[in-house]
Amino acid sequence: MKFREVSLPLAFYNRDTWLKIAFFSVSVIMAAFSLYFTDGLVSKLEEREKQQIELYAETIRYVMTSDENADINFFFERIKKINENNTIPVIWKDGSGHLNSINIPLNESSTMDERQSILKIKLQEIIAEKNKPIEMDMGFQKEYIYYGNSKLLKLLRYYPLSQLTVVLIVGFLGYIFFSYSRRAEQNKVWVGLAKETAHQLGTPLSSLTAWVEILKNEPHINPEIVTELGKDIQRLDTITTRFSNIGSIPVLKQENLLELISSFINYLKIRISTKVTIDIQSSLLPNQTANINKYLFEWVIENICKNGVDAMGGTGQIHIHLFEGKLNQLVIEISDSGKGISPKNTSKIFSPGFSTKKRGWGLGLTLAKRIVENYHEGKLTLKSTELNKGSTFRIVLPKPS
Repeated sequence: MKFREVSLPLAFYNRDTWLKIAFFSVSVIMAAFSLYFTDGLVSKLEEREKQQIELYAETIRYVMTSDENADINFFFERIKKINENNTIPVIWKDGSGHLNSINIPLNESSTMDERQSILKIKLQEIIAEKNKPIEMDMGFQKEYIYYGNSKLLKLLRYYPLSQLTVVLIVGFLGYIFFSYSRRAEQNKVWVGLAKETAHQLGTPLSSLTAWVEILKNEPHINPEIVTELGKDIQRLDTITTRFSNIGSIPVLKQENLLELISSFINYLKIRISTKVTIDIQSSLLPNQTANINKYLFEWVIENICKNGVDAMGGTGQIHIHLFEGKLNQLVIEISDSGKGISPKNTSKIFSPGFSTKKRGWGLGLTLAKRIVENYHEGKLTLKSTELNKGSTFRIVLPKPS
């Protein structure tokens, strides 16, 4: 099938798209700024903690190597200051492999061996944090200071992720809100348009029905013409019923699926080009039924078939195949030999206001999808399409239990 995008009043639906893009963009900018800002803080804090540990290591080295008569109170003051910061876990490994610790909780009643075992485990955890140990050259041997990340640093590490999660949640909720608002707005348009159309058709239908009754009594009028006029009036009444059902919960009944489609196609055949052939193939049981609303479901078949006729330029073939699918589903596939749908348009064909025909509102497939999925709990999809070869639409309905 061939489609053309047209500019319609219904195009106002698309305005929410820009709001969604703007909302998403702001969320991304917020997230990026948060990550950048927090990463800068983390880097500064990392450097600060490293300097603290280096000062601690230098103090120890000085104490261990300086003249015993030297004034070391200055360094002990610094050590005291460092020890007041009880957030950075530190392990000092001397040349013999003995471990000492700062800011690592140990049981006072534990033995020396038990404490060493615990510190060895903690040392592996600190090494896993990938902070490069500080080497202290004592002259006669080398000792190492291992340090982990403070609680504050760890919190800052995870803060951006939590903030990003919050931003994404807000963005998702915003998207849902805009989508819901758009659907609500569309629903108001559908209901208002449908109800008004049904109301406007009511008066001329009553008048036409009366004229047909008069024509039946005219001896000079061909009875076949009057009969066909009666069928068309009945058809208009059916269309009015369809529009009346839009916006309200339709009544679904058990209908013989093959008989319903066959009956409608017989009506449609004499009202489309004689150069278009429509054939029906069914592998369903002859009495297979489905829970459907006759008036609305015929509308679905009509919209798909007429789109196929337009795509073929009034010359070609439409094939309808009914069969039972998986998971207790009834499947109807409608294929045409038209021009197919270009890849760039396959995602747009069910969008309100989209059409490639010179005339039309671009609502046929949108209404068809709404009727199948919202009212019949089914699925309407474009199964396949190929340029210059045709398209196939698939309707899936739940099989009655």
